[in-house]
Amino acid sequence: MISQNTIDTVFETARVEEVIGDFVNLKRAGSNFKGLSPFSDERSPSFMVSPAKGIWKDFSTGKGGNSVKFLMEHSQFTYPEAIRYLARKYNIEIEETEQTDAEKAITDVRESMYLVSEFAAKYFNDTLLNSEEGKAIGLSYFKERGFTNETIKKFNLGYSPETWDALTKEALGKGYKLEFLESTGLTIAREDRPFDRFKGRVMFPIQSMSGRVLGFGGRILTNDKKAAKYLNSPESDIYHKSKVLYGIFQAKQSIAKQNNCYLVEGYTDVIQFNQAGIENVVASSGTALTPDQIRLINRLTRNITVLFDGDAAGLRASIRGIDLILEEGMNVRVCAFPDGEDPDSFARKNSHDDLVAYLENNSKDFIQFKASILMGEAKNDPIKKADLIRDMVASISKIPDRIQREVYIQECARIMDISEQVLVSTLAQLIQKDIAEANKKQKQEQKPFQVYKNQNLNTGYSGGDPEDPRNGPPEDYYPVESGYSVQQQADKVDILYRLERKVIEILLLYGDKTEEFEDVLLKNNEEGEVVMVTEKKEYKVFQRIYLSLQEDEVELSNTLFRDIFKDLIDFYLQNEKFSLEQYLMRLQPEFAQEVTDILMEDERLTLHNWEGQNIFTKAKHETIAQYVTETVMSMRWFLVGKIIEELKSSIKPDNSDNTELLSMVMDYSGLVNSFSKKLGRVMSRYH
Repeated sequence: MISQNTIDTVFETARVEEVIGDFVNLKRAGSNFKGLSPFSDERSPSFMVSPAKGIWKDFSTGKGGNSVKFLMEHSQFTYPEAIRYLARKYNIEIEETEQTDAEKAITDVRESMYLVSEFAAKYFNDTLLNSEEGKAIGLSYFKERGFTNETIKKFNLGYSPETWDALTKEALGKGYKLEFLESTGLTIAREDRPFDRFKGRVMFPIQSMSGRVLGFGGRILTNDKKAAKYLNSPESDIYHKSKVLYGIFQAKQSIAKQNNCYLVEGYTDVIQFNQAGIENVVASSGTALTPDQIRLINRLTRNITVLFDGDAAGLRASIRGIDLILEEGMNVRVCAFPDGEDPDSFARKNSHDDLVAYLENNSKDFIQFKASILMGEAKNDPIKKADLIRDMVASISKIPDRIQREVYIQECARIMDISEQVLVSTLAQLIQKDIAEANKKQKQEQKPFQVYKNQNLNTGYSGGDPEDPRNGPPEDYYPVESGYSVQQQADKVDILYRLERKVIEILLLYGDKTEEFEDVLLKNNEEGEVVMVTEKKEYKVFQRIYLSLQEDEVELSNTLFRDIFKDLIDFYLQNEKFSLEQYLMRLQPEFAQEVTDILMEDERLTLHNWEGQNIFTKAKHETIAQYVTETVMSMRWFLVGKIIEELKSSIKPDNSDNTELLSMVMDYSGLVNSFSKKLGRVMSRYH
C-alpha cells in the first residue's frame, strides 16, 4: 500500500497541464489551457485546464477533477495506479506500507491483470537479452532487422522461449495467479496442464497512451505453415484491439509537437521510423482502422498522413480507412511507397533526411491520391469513370466542415474535368440521404415520454450547469401528486439548488477571506427601550456562513452539498490557513465532480470568449461581503420558508389544539419578513 507521504509528494509535484499534456493537445487560453475533449467526439474545444487551480473540466461530458482523476477517467486507472504512474513520471520514490489481509483480498482485478502483463513484458525482455536461446534466436532476428539496443529498450521488445510453459511456470513461481495469466491471454488452460500462448515468438508489448502494458503481439520465426505469422493477445478487460494503437505511448509527444501523425500497418514499420528519427508514427496493428483508433489520434492532432505499401492490393484496401478519418473531421494526406517497398524496408534503406524529403514530396491530398489510384482502373471506360467520381464525392460527403467540402468539390471537378454544379448536386443528394437515415435511426431509438412517481423531493440530485440540457433534473424528480405543476416544481427546486451551490462556491473561493459584515443587535436605548442596532464587525467568510445557518438551525437540503459543506467547514476549522490546492489534494472522490464543476464555472468565459463578444460578467470578488450576505440570506429565507410549509401541513383542520404550531408559523413568518426587508424586496410567495 502506498504511504500517505508518497501520495502527498505526488500531488505537490504533479502539474495538471503537464500530465494532461501527455494525452491532449493543449493550447494556451489566457492563464489556462484548452483542447479537444478526450472523452467525446467534438469539433471545437470544450476541455479546459486550470494550472492555477490544479484542476481540469470537460464541459462536453461534465467530467472534471485533478491530475489523478484525469488518469482514472482517461486511462481507466485505479487510484493506486494513477499515483504510481505520476510517481514514475516525476521520479518520486514510492514508499510502501504493509497491506492488511482485507486490503489484499479486495485488490482490483484489472490491476492484477496489468501487473501480470507488466511482469510478462519484463520476462520476455530479460529472456531476449540474457538467455542463450533469446540471444541466439530473438536478438539475432531484431539485429537482422537493424534494430539497435536503444530501440529494443525503447519498445521493450522480447522473446518467448520455445518451451511450452516457460512464462507460466516462472509467473506462478513468482506468486502470480493462474486466473490472471489466463484472463490476459498469456496462458492457455488445459485440463492436463496450462501452456504459453506465445511459445517461440519474438514479442512486441502493446502499451496504452499512458504506458501500461495492455497485451502483446508475437511473431513466429519458423516456417510452420500451420501457425499464424503474427499472434495477438485475445480481447480482455484491459485489451481491446479496436481501441489501441501500437506505438502511441512512444509517439504521443511527437505527434502533438509535429501536429501530424503518420499511420502505418505493422509493428516493425513503427519501430523503423522511430529509429530513423521520425517518432510521430503509430500502427493499427494489422486490423482494419476503427473510429476509436482515429479518435485516439484526434486527441493529439487533427492531421493524419496514411502511409501505404507499394502493392496495389494494399493501396486499395487502405483507401477504405480514409472515409472513416474524414468522417471524424480530420485532415488526411496519403503517401505511397515505391512498388515492393513498405515503411519498414524504405526507412531501413534511406537516411533520415531522405526519408523526410520523400514524405514531404510524395504526400498527396486524399482527393488527388484517390483519383490517381482509381483512374488507372477506370481508364477510358465512362461507366467506371462515373463510378469513380461518385466514390470521390461519397468521400467528400463524409467531411463535417462545409467549407472544406466545397473546396474539395472544386478540386474534384478540376481533376476529373466535370461540371462543379453536377458534383454539388450529387453531394447534396448524398448528404440528404445521410440525414434521412440518421433521423430514421434516431426515431427508432427514441423512447416515449413517461412521468414516474417519486415520493421524496429531497433525492440528493446534484444537478449541474443549468445551461446544459444534459444536467437538467431527471424526469422522475418531481412528485406527480404534489400541488405544483412540473414547471413550478422545477422553479422551486432550481432556486434552492442554485443558492446552495453558491454557498459551496463562496466557501471554496472566498471562505478564508476576512470581510466586514453588518450585524443587527438588540440593545436598550437611553429610554430603556429595546431597539435594533446595526454594527459592523469583521468575520472570516466561512465563519459568517456557518454562524448564519446555525442561527436558524437549518442545513442544506441537497445531500451532496450538505456533505461538501460539512467537509469544507471541518477543513477550515482544522487548518490555520486555507489552501485550495491542499483541499483539492485530499478531496473525497465523491465530491470531486461537483467541486470541480463549481471551480471551473468561470473558465467557461475563457472557453467561449464571451468578453470578445462584448459580454461581460460582474466579478464576485469585488463585493464579497455583499455577495455572501445576499446569498446566505436568500437561502435562509428559502429554507425557513420550507419549514413554514411543513408546519402548515401539520396543522390539523379539526378542533385539535394547534396553538404551538401556529405560534411557530408566526415566529418563522416574522423571520421571513425581516429577510425580505433586508434583501430589499418582498417575497410574495409567503403572503
